[in-house]
Amino acid sequence: MSEQQPNNPLHGITLEQIVNSLVDHYGWSKLGKCINIRCFNSNPSVNSSLKFLRKTPWARKKVEELYMGNGEKDVEA
Repeated sequence: MSEQQPNNPLHGITLEQIVNSLVDHYGWSKLGKCINIRCFNSNPSVNSSLKFLRKTPWARKKVEELYMGNGEKDVEA
C-alpha cells in the first residue's frame, strides 16, 4: 500500500507539521507578511490555519512553496 513518491518532496510531511515549522521559524507576524491571508494575520492559530488551508488550494500551495524555500521572501521583522 505504501507507494514511493520520488518526485514529491513533501511526501510524509503533514500540513500541520509544515504550519508548525513555519510558525516556529517566522512567527505569526512575519508569516502573515510573507503570505497575506487572514488566518495568519487575524487571531492566528494552527487549527484555524489548517482548516482554511485544507479548503483553499491556492493558499496551501503558497504555504508549501514557502516551506520548501521556493517562495522565500525578504521580509522586514
